[in-house]
Order: sequence, then structure tokens, then C-alpha cells
Amino acid sequence: MSLKKESPFDIQLHLAALNGNLPLMTRILDSGRVYVDSKDKEGTTPLILAAANGHFECVKELIDQGADPSAKRNTGTTALFFAAQGGYLDTVRFLIDNGASVDSPSCDGGRPLFVTCQGGHIGVVKELVNRGANVNAQMKDKATPLFIAAQNGHYNVVVYLLAHGAEPEIRRTDGATPLWIAAQMGHDHIVALLLKAGAFVDSARHDGATALFKAAHKGHIATISELLRYRPSLGILPNGESALHAAAFSGNLSVCKQLIRAGARPNLKNQDGFSPIDIAQQQGHNIVYEYLSEKVKSS
Repeated sequence: MSLKKESPFDIQLHLAALNGNLPLMTRILDSGRVYVDSKDKEGTTPLILAAANGHFECVKELIDQGADPSAKRNTGTTALFFAAQGGYLDTVRFLIDNGASVDSPSCDGGRPLFVTCQGGHIGVVKELVNRGANVNAQMKDKATPLFIAAQNGHYNVVVYLLAHGAEPEIRRTDGATPLWIAAQMGHDHIVALLLKAGAFVDSARHDGATALFKAAHKGHIATISELLRYRPSLGILPNGESALHAAAFSGNLSVCKQLIRAGARPNLKNQDGFSPIDIAQQQGHNIVYEYLSEKVKSS
């Protein structure tokens, strides 16, 4: 079924809602020439436009005139989804008070809680959870709100989600956990928080890389320090490499020293028969090669 072509009045209504022009929007609605939930080719209604741009008074007027708070775009996203994404707390509260579904998923499984966690809007996070949003809901790729908050470095959001039942070991489709993604991104305070909450330090993604391996590869020294407190594996991991192999490949001398102090072995061979010393030499990281070679000689 094709959408009815937008009239000039429909277009004016959408523009007024988009721009927060309440007097113009009200005049158009009162003219009786437009449907309050008229949609453009993407399925966007005036309410969705007003909510997405934080125009609270326009949202209120549209709801008062009968706009459907649960109307969805073609992607499955709602006015509440966009209000949450923008961190517009008053609009979020008003939409829920008027019947918007707190956990309505989009086509990819995204929900209002996911996008507000992505943006770090702690006030909206609290509001949605208090209104019944599922803290362990998953997108199509199995990512949770905790995963998204950890990925984006939003400490206060992670604290709140953990305190309200978020599970730290739920994995994304590729096997990555919130700890894994936080370590890859170098969010050391979040890594510490997740470990304290019971996250398994050696959880590996399906490719066999652990949080320590990724942090070593990326050179995240503070993150590595937090992980080392929980005695992660310094040996050969399921991916056939060690964290020291990753550091040697990247040529990060500081990380190599950090891992050696923790007990990593510079002559440990990977699945292909190469040691971190070999890797450093192959990559042309001469200072790292000399350091690791000296450690073997002095051991």
C-alpha cells in the first residue's frame, strides 16, 4: 500500500513541527486541511519531528490534537525513540504519560533505552528504567544497553545500569562483552567498574581475542593496569597469540614493559611458531626487539 502523496499543507505542518514553530503549526492543524499524523515518504509524523528536536510545546499541542504517540517511521522508530536519543527528558516523560511504549523496538531491535545510553543521557536513562524499560534487552546483534554505555564511555550510565540489574556477561553476536568493548576503547574506569561487578577478565570474542589482548594492541596502558589486577591470562589465548604478541606487533614499548613486569614471556611462541621478539623484528620495531631480546638474555 503506497502512502498518500503529501499536500502543501502536510509539508508546511512537518516544517512547522521540525522548526518548533508552534503558532504556525497550530494554525495549520486548526485549518482542518491536514491529518495530525500525516506521514512523509519515510513514515515520519509531525510528532516524531517535534520530539526529535526537543520542541516540547509542539509535542504537547500535537498530542492534545490527537497525535498517535506510538506512530512509527518505516524503520520502526518512534517519537519516544528520538526524544530519548536527544536527551529531552520533559518530552520523554510527557510521551510516556500519554501512552508511548517504553520498550518499542525498531527494525534493528533498537529501543529508546539503547539510544539514550549511547548519548549518555543519565536523566533519561533513569526515567526509562523507572518506567519499566528492560535493562537487559538486546538489539539484533545482541548488544545490550550496558554494552552500548560501556562502548561510549558513559561511566554514570554504566553504574546505574549495573545497580538496576544489568548483566555484565551478556555477549554481542560476535562474542564481545561490555568489558571487551570498554577495554578496546580504552575506558579504564569502566573496565575497573565492570571487573568489580563480576565481569570475567578473560572473556574472549569469537576470534579468540580477550580484553587484555585488545588493550595491548591498542596501547591502552591505564586499561591494562586495571585488567592486570584480576590476573588475566598472559599465555597463548584462543586466537593463538598472547597479549605481548599484540604489543610487540604494535611496537608499544611501554605496554611491552608493563606486560613483562606482570610475568609475560618474551620468547613464548604463537600458533605460527613466532615469539613476541620475532614479531617485533618482523614489524621493524627495533627498540621493542632490543628490549625483549635483552629480557630473554637476562632471565
